[in-house]
Amino acid sequence: MKKAEVEELYRRLADRTPNPETELEYVNDYTLLVAVVLSAQATDASVNTATRGLFTTVQSPQAMLELGEERLREAIKTIGLFNTKAKNVILLTKVLVEQFDGQVPADRDLLMALPGVGRKTANVVMNTAFSAETFAVDTHIFRVGNRTGLAPGKNPLEVELALDKATPPPYRRDAHHLLILHGRYVCKARTPECWRCVIADICRYKPKTPPPGSDEAAAAKKRGAKGS
Repeated sequence: MKKAEVEELYRRLADRTPNPETELEYVNDYTLLVAVVLSAQATDASVNTATRGLFTTVQSPQAMLELGEERLREAIKTIGLFNTKAKNVILLTKVLVEQFDGQVPADRDLLMALPGVGRKTANVVMNTAFSAETFAVDTHIFRVGNRTGLAPGKNPLEVELALDKATPPPYRRDAHHLLILHGRYVCKARTPECWRCVIADICRYKPKTPPPGSDEAAAAKKRGAKGS
């Protein structure tokens, strides 16, 4: 994708969503870190459902340790992999207390050294909590980066590095949230809603999905039925 196209892509996404934010609910840097760890292989909505009550009383590392792993498991049991996640949250909380005086470090490498925290999680925390220009690549951003031609790559790290190289200064801080929201609500996995996409003419994805109820959509459905 050419430089001018990249700038136009981001400009349109930013015009549509001027102040993009994470959809995870959190109270402070610590609860953000916990929420992001819990969101691995889970939706933000499911995490919010589980943590909404939890974060009313547990808002600090000390409070989490007082809650304990067993009660944490019970609080997040509706989230996938809750046993492992509860264990990691307690372990990383102990590290924060013992090594960082209960504070979330504003350093990606230090974050990645915490139990249950990988590069994606660390990038999300750095970007959301500390306004760092990091590019956390989840399934939505991986899809958008490849489909559009903005940041093609065979794995999340390749896409992350491509985004870092391609994204111009005015949009580097918000790029993560602009792209993830676009992937979540417009450039969907199974059926991208190209007919209402603000960057459809820039995007490299072919063929574009026609609007529901159109002659093109009916023809595509008919072709699919014949091929099945």
